[in-house]
Amino acid sequence: MFQNLRPRSKIHSAVAMIELVYHATVRSVRKSHGNALWALGSNMMQAIIFVLAFYVMFSVLGLKGARLRGDFLLYLMSGIFLFLTHVKCLSAVVGAEGPSSAMMQHAPMNTIISIASAALGSLYIQVLSLFVILFVYHVAFTPFEVDQPIAAFSMLLLGWFTGLAIGLCLLAIKPWFPTFVEIFTTVYQRANMIASGKMFVANSLPPTMLAMFDWNPLFHAIDQCRGFAFVNYFPRNSSWEYPLYVGIALLMLGLMGEFYTRQYASNSWNARR
Repeated sequence: MFQNLRPRSKIHSAVAMIELVYHATVRSVRKSHGNALWALGSNMMQAIIFVLAFYVMFSVLGLKGARLRGDFLLYLMSGIFLFLTHVKCLSAVVGAEGPSSAMMQHAPMNTIISIASAALGSLYIQVLSLFVILFVYHVAFTPFEVDQPIAAFSMLLLGWFTGLAIGLCLLAIKPWFPTFVEIFTTVYQRANMIASGKMFVANSLPPTMLAMFDWNPLFHAIDQCRGFAFVNYFPRNSSWEYPLYVGIALLMLGLMGEFYTRQYASNSWNARR
């Protein structure tokens, strides 16, 4: 019962780590929602409300004529799903349990598992909601066709990856500047309502306005996703390489920052929040 079990090999260690991440991911998903169906339903309702709100806004302002040639709701959902996946992952990683959490008192648990489970739990809910909503829309309302579905889905994963990288950087500095991280996270999520570019396409922007948005990795991911989803749209002012390189750079910085912060873990951090 009180034996200290150690992995016998690298393969055994990897399997044990994957198993621990799986169980931590399940706990992360069910932590805020005791019922799995309710967790999926609430997330789907949020996405549906976003889509309907933007649909009504575009209809009232007469902006539907400026859309891409193709299904208008698919155009809206291509931006909204990437936006929600990005900000939900960022929020989940920032809120992941740190080195001073009570869960870290258990020997196999560590902060990397906590971060990975929070990110994967967020991705699971978003991807499941995406497939359910698109299936219902395709079967019950209007059949649609995605030009390059695998490439378009990879842009969703790229948006999730950049959210993970940014969230990890914020998590690393959270114990040192908790108020700043909380304010910055809120401002970043609200700013991306417009800065993500989900309401317009990059090809329609003049150079002066394009400079206001092309710094954002999510802007590039959404525009590239629409290029893969619609056969008649060819994104000229964005690239998928930019968010990938930015995500990798921020991930490395976040891992180094998290490692440094972990060396100074203190139970008093929880009292400052």
